[in-house]
Amino acid sequence: MTGAEAREAFLAWLHDERRASPLTVEAYRGDLVRFLDFIGGHVGGEVDLDMLDRLSLTDLRAWLAFEHAESLRPRRDGRASTQDRAARTRARRVSAMRSFFRYLARRHGGTNPAPRLLAAPRAKATLPRPLTRDQALEVPQGVGDLAVTPLARVRDGALFLLLYGCGLRISEALGLDVRDLDHALARGGTLLIRGKGGRERLVPVLPAVRQALLDWRARHPAPLPEAPLFPGVRGGRLQPAVAQRAMRTWRHMAGLPDHATPHALRHSFATHLMTGGADLRTIQDLLGHASLSTTQRYTLADEARLMEVWARAHPRADTPDRAPDPK
Repeated sequence: MTGAEAREAFLAWLHDERRASPLTVEAYRGDLVRFLDFIGGHVGGEVDLDMLDRLSLTDLRAWLAFEHAESLRPRRDGRASTQDRAARTRARRVSAMRSFFRYLARRHGGTNPAPRLLAAPRAKATLPRPLTRDQALEVPQGVGDLAVTPLARVRDGALFLLLYGCGLRISEALGLDVRDLDHALARGGTLLIRGKGGRERLVPVLPAVRQALLDWRARHPAPLPEAPLFPGVRGGRLQPAVAQRAMRTWRHMAGLPDHATPHALRHSFATHLMTGGADLRTIQDLLGHASLSTTQRYTLADEARLMEVWARAHPRADTPDRAPDPK
């Protein structure tokens, strides 16, 4: 079996059995294409299972050094990649490579210990950066008003209100079908969301979000049960890049910070719930986090926000500590 054939079998297993999201599968595909291309050029010859099982720790370190050098190159948009973003990307690629080798060990008897011994780069832990309440509340109307047609205005307003009101990932919202909304209404207003790793969760829909979704459904150009709830101009599923571009345009017009993205609305949902008194377990369930430690980042983010407010507002915040005068 060639390396490319093994890669595609692994990706199919990842999607079908592990229930990984399409975005995760595509990210892993890109990572493994890069990995196998490098190995083919580094070792020489066609990559197959025997070659993969003979790779040494030195070979993998050479690949990681190559990835580090590539991360220093300017991005396609002309901007330099930050060290933290580059480290996160390399860490994900190492994770994809290790997952691939674990699959080969289970399915094809691979015994190569090198992937386990490779020291992966550690990305700096970053805190969620939410919008303020006022900023988050203005986004659905603001983004909707930028749409070029009345139909898109209603669609975009409903989409962004759903992101903030239910704390969904953009992929989760755009993955909904019309029948998902119909089932939610039949259940009394709770959406069944299929998140990362195939995990499912029920998310309550606030009255304002429900009304926006109903207004959009009434104008939906083809509200068949299996149709995407949020279609694009050609009737297929709206692409995340379209929503991200709309948010970016509104961000520039409204003078919002660079972290004002569709995903920031999910952060805002969680942070505003926490500051309103919701407990971490509830927020974990609503967000669909597998680990409570992931949700606990919002506690740290709120502490950091409070320190920033204190530093700006307290009259002694910029006064250096002084020892008491001797008597």
